[in-house]
Amino acid sequence: MTSRAPTVGFDLDMTLIDSRPGIKAAYEALSAETGTYIDADLAITRLGPPLEEELRHWFPEDKIQEMGDRYREIYPTYAIAPALAMPGAREAVAAVRAHGGRAIVVTAKHEPNAKLHLAHLGIEADAVIGWLWAEAKAEALREHDAAVYVGDHTGDVRGARTAGALSVAVPTGPCDAAELRAAGADVVLGDLTEFPAWLASYVADSAAK
Repeated sequence: MTSRAPTVGFDLDMTLIDSRPGIKAAYEALSAETGTYIDADLAITRLGPPLEEELRHWFPEDKIQEMGDRYREIYPTYAIAPALAMPGAREAVAAVRAHGGRAIVVTAKHEPNAKLHLAHLGIEADAVIGWLWAEAKAEALREHDAAVYVGDHTGDVRGARTAGALSVAVPTGPCDAAELRAAGADVVLGDLTEFPAWLASYVADSAAK
């Protein structure tokens, strides 16, 4: 990796995509199928951690694996089409490529479903790595030599810092700017529409060193 061609990692939910409408529909379908109450409106306010953490609010521990498997199975039917690209998402990925870099997605989401989201929205990543949350995201960030990781959750900040990558945060998910800064984010942008200008400055500064 050179200073002019950084690898940049991006989180998926509420960083690159607004998956709330589809996730709400998937939870409602799971609730209807199992007869178990799930407050889907509440669940979509705390996206980021692995699915199992949310399911524990609604199901006993001995049902978590079964319910997680079933949720992931029905997810493509309910959750892919309603999802939207976050403002500036496509432009942010394009900006990395414009500088000769690689854009990767590192997410806690089930990897096949993450790939379905990106394909549906026409967001092309150089690599997609799923099933990694918080500090565990550092595994993929190190493997791909990512200099920067962009996310919306304090868990994303922890992942970046564990990997030794620059943490760029956007308060477009459940964590506000103050929480992200308190967690150790190096940079907090308003949203991804600000990312291309920031990246240009970052690349220029890196090249000057």
